[in-house]
Amino acid sequence: MLNVDTIKNGLVIDHIKAGYGPKIFHYLGLDKAHFSCALIMNVPSKKNGKKDIIKIDNIINIDYSVLGFIDPNITVNVISEEKIVRKIRTSLPDRVENVMKCKNPRCITTTEHYVPQTFRLVNKEKGEYRCKYCDSLYIAGSDGELMENKR
Repeated sequence: MLNVDTIKNGLVIDHIKAGYGPKIFHYLGLDKAHFSCALIMNVPSKKNGKKDIIKIDNIINIDYSVLGFIDPNITVNVISEEKIVRKIRTSLPDRVENVMKCKNPRCITTTEHYVPQTFRLVNKEKGEYRCKYCDSLYIAGSDGELMENKR
């Protein structure tokens, strides 16, 4: 039986699509954290069959739009004194910046590295985003490489 202690004050990122936990864990820089955190993968889920969960024994700043871009079904529970004091539900953001890289070799962001990687939501049902500069199409939550989070 797996045993992960309760969190006194911190965050629980729940309902992560199975297999996406490591991507989020790395993006948030938790692999370099100096506090307790746990990535739990393939947890049974009534809704989706399996899910990943991240427990963070600390309150950290999170860009909820990035979480919503990776998986719009994520819930972040804020824990205080071992009780959930707030639930934050993510959704697809209207715009994301410097979260992923445009793969179009002709895009200005490929050669001009000072230009921010900006994408806008064009189809919420399909989770489709277009590059602001070259109109290349990307799907939210796809296995596109996330940019390194500069913590």
